Amino acid sequence: MSTPWPAADIARLILAGFDDYRDHFRRIADGAQARFEQALWQQAQTASAARISLYEEKVSEVTGGLNTAFASDVLLDAPRWPLVKSAYIELIDLRLDDELAETWYNSIFCSLFSHDLISDGCMFIHTTRPTLRDHERAAQTRVYQPHGELSAMLAQVFSDYRFAVAYADLPGDLIRLETRLRECLPDWVCKDPTLTLELFSSVLYRNKGAYLVGRIHTLDEQWPLVIALLHREGRGVQIDTLITDEAEVSIIFSFTRSYFMVDVPVPAEFVGFLKGILPGKHIAELYTSIGFYKHGKSEFYRALIKHLADTDDRFIMAPGVRGMVMSVFTLPGFNTVFKVIKDRFSPSKNVDRATVIEKYRLVKNVDRVGRMADTQEFADFRFPVAKFEPQCLEELLDVAPSTVVLEGDTVLIRHCWTERRMTPLNLYLENASEGQVREALEDYGLAIKQLAAANIFPGDMLLKNFGVTRHGRVVFYDYDEICFLTEANFRRIPEPRTPEDEMASEPWYSIGPLDVFPEEFPPFLFADMGQRRLFNSLHGELYDADYWKGLQEAIRAGKVIDVFPYRRKPA
Repeated sequence: MSTPWPAADIARLILAGFDDYRDHFRRIADGAQARFEQALWQQAQTASAARISLYEEKVSEVTGGLNTAFASDVLLDAPRWPLVKSAYIELIDLRLDDELAETWYNSIFCSLFSHDLISDGCMFIHTTRPTLRDHERAAQTRVYQPHGELSAMLAQVFSDYRFAVAYADLPGDLIRLETRLRECLPDWVCKDPTLTLELFSSVLYRNKGAYLVGRIHTLDEQWPLVIALLHREGRGVQIDTLITDEAEVSIIFSFTRSYFMVDVPVPAEFVGFLKGILPGKHIAELYTSIGFYKHGKSEFYRALIKHLADTDDRFIMAPGVRGMVMSVFTLPGFNTVFKVIKDRFSPSKNVDRATVIEKYRLVKNVDRVGRMADTQEFADFRFPVAKFEPQCLEELLDVAPSTVVLEGDTVLIRHCWTERRMTPLNLYLENASEGQVREALEDYGLAIKQLAAANIFPGDMLLKNFGVTRHGRVVFYDYDEICFLTEANFRRIPEPRTPEDEMASEPWYSIGPLDVFPEEFPPFLFADMGQRRLFNSLHGELYDADYWKGLQEAIRAGKVIDVFPYRRKPA
């Protein structure tokens, strides 16, 4: 009698690995409150990077365990894997994180099999999770009603949200908070008897901040609500500001930010809650923003294949100056760019393919301080040839033939990154008004400074390597030359020794591979003299080597510099 094929056993081991991953994920997230209370800012950054690495580490552990537990001819019998999927569905049906469990299963399958075997029969290309669950879900919000007494309601909120460190000046903060709330809302709202404040029960943590997130609403209208808290070492916790503007709250949850640490018992419900207050956000971004970036990747892919199936949209080359390392294409109706590494780089680029991949993966793990676009890395995308404009496909096949391969009626993209599409800064400035130019250059300089504060030096700071978001923020998105700021050697240009030195076409001084001469920035960054003068008046210190050295000293001394994800309007 033959032994039954072990579909249920394989499914159980996959789910056991998921439970182990989720347990470690929660432990890292649960430590965020203590790190905030104890002002352990460097540990907070380390924990953020560790949580990102955790997923692949645990996937590797599970695939290793499966290979040990089952003979390869059994485990890798792909036609039988629909049985594993069916057994797995039964195991996850009553879970509160079932959608994440599907993505985990997909990761295990992809680590065992070639991407040629990806199908809905063996995997969860489309989710099997019902939109509404019948079984009971945990309550995730706290609800407050002022009944005409805003001050009493706010006092109750901060009685419920307490820390091991006391509030520095809670009475004063509450007065400022009430004033700020009244400023943000129409007069009639504060008198409406149905006025309700609803906050997610867990505090969200990121970098040096803590956030209460929710909404304030009446029967007819609602506003998103974020209350930002800071821990000022030696002084206690203070309420920094209150935000009800949807655009500003959206920026706090931006694709350019590091991921929040937060206890989320029922991820789908919390993401649904966030989607309700930020309708402009795709759920892929919302999952990613709270640390579930692999599931964000799943939701992105599902949205992409739906868009391709439902529209006549075709891939085109992305607008802007062609890159020397990357070839970038996009779908006009889908707010994303796809970046593939060229087979041959411009001679001026002193990097190779492995270095580029390393740089892009580095960005995933560092604090992006709202100034670097998050990326998702994909392997073996397959699209119909008919979904490409001929000129786009021709260019991709020409510049990246090892990555972009034509297989009959299918285009195989062996490896790419996806990023949110933005307007390249150089193109934005061409059509901007005088006021818009000033605002953009002001923010461009701030972007460079805030990246530096996070120990990131962009390397190639040309305008074409920065983009402008829909909220008007300037963001860096070309990572092949980034390095840690502390690795760069900022120098002043030496004085010429002789008149011949001054007239020479080549430098009269030695230049190391990590040497940077900020005095050279103005003509390098700006061909337009008006823009050059304006930027000098706004951010002229960026041309001074001592400015950069001062930042390096602060970072080496262990200082985590404040970079706020909102315009500071003290409560």
